[in-house]
Amino acid sequence: MDGRIFALDQQTLISIAIQLLNACVLAVVLTYLLYKPVRKFLKQRADGIKSQLDRAQDDAEAAEKLKAFYDQRLEEIELERAGILEEAQRHAAEKAQRMLGDADGEIAAKKERAAADIQARRERANEENRLQIIETASAMAGRIVASSLDGDTHDRLFDETLAALEEAL
Repeated sequence: MDGRIFALDQQTLISIAIQLLNACVLAVVLTYLLYKPVRKFLKQRADGIKSQLDRAQDDAEAAEKLKAFYDQRLEEIELERAGILEEAQRHAAEKAQRMLGDADGEIAAKKERAAADIQARRERANEENRLQIIETASAMAGRIVASSLDGDTHDRLFDETLAALEEAL
């Protein structure tokens, strides 16, 4: 070596060529040994992630369908509840109307019975008064016949009979 740091002689060029050849061989060997397995691993990982995303999307679609189904069921149940409530209210109104009609009929019947009872009592009282008047008249006739009919006696009997009739009425 003649004091040079870097020389481009034949030995250096062969050494550079051998190193380049080693680097190419090493790249090919590493590509075969490392690149393909890493690529395969990355492809499997990407496929796994894609399948998980597909499953998640399928699950989301199934959940959305299930949610729509339950929303529809809730609407149907709400309509059914409203129908049942309306039917119950209608039934209660009809029952109340029937009860009011029955009560009105019962009141009318009681009024008729009371009026008939009052009329019967009135007729009985009138009959009793008539009988009492007849008795008083026959008693008075008996007194008149029994006693002599002078003016004072006649007036006195008339006044007594009139008083008795007023008391009877």
